[in-house]
Amino acid sequence: MFAVIKTGGKQYVVKEGDVLSIEKLNVEPGQKILFAEVLLVETGEKTLIGMPFVAQAAVVAEVLKNFKDEKVLVFKKKRRKQYRRTRGHRQQLTEIKIAKIHPDTAAVPADELKFETVKPTAVPAVEAAPAPAKKAPKPPKPKVEVEQKAVKPKKAKKPKAKAAAKPAPAEKSKARAKKATK
Repeated sequence: MFAVIKTGGKQYVVKEGDVLSIEKLNVEPGQKILFAEVLLVETGEKTLIGMPFVAQAAVVAEVLKNFKDEKVLVFKKKRRKQYRRTRGHRQQLTEIKIAKIHPDTAAVPADELKFETVKPTAVPAVEAAPAPAKKAPKPPKPKVEVEQKAVKPKKAKKPKAKAAAKPAPAEKSKARAKKATK
């Protein structure tokens, strides 16, 4: 018999007796917890598939310890820009041992399922700040008519006189001929 449970935003395939590390839960070691978000249960005779969860199915587990995972280094670099950042991160985890898989909790005595139920989110909820009040829309500005001044037409500019007229190409050759003869 096995089941697929959801906790900490991840899905795990579990059997009775399995030991696995999951996202940290706020539960002390030694306590038993109940996973109510069961996605699938396979009993050998039949398979129950949830949409999204199997109704009346539950998995009981015992918390072994809370610990930090190994350090993961996060290194960022942009080449040729002299930019490097190194950060480390250690994820908080909880080690659990699967005690029992119940495909139908209606057939199980109530005192056997008297454990802390795991919430869908393991991280404590943060109270949201009150939303800022919306400002009333500003009334439209009154239209003010502006007197427009009469625009005088610009005076046309006179072309400037050229400083000296360049000699014509024929005259240049005559001037060269005179210089050559001298």
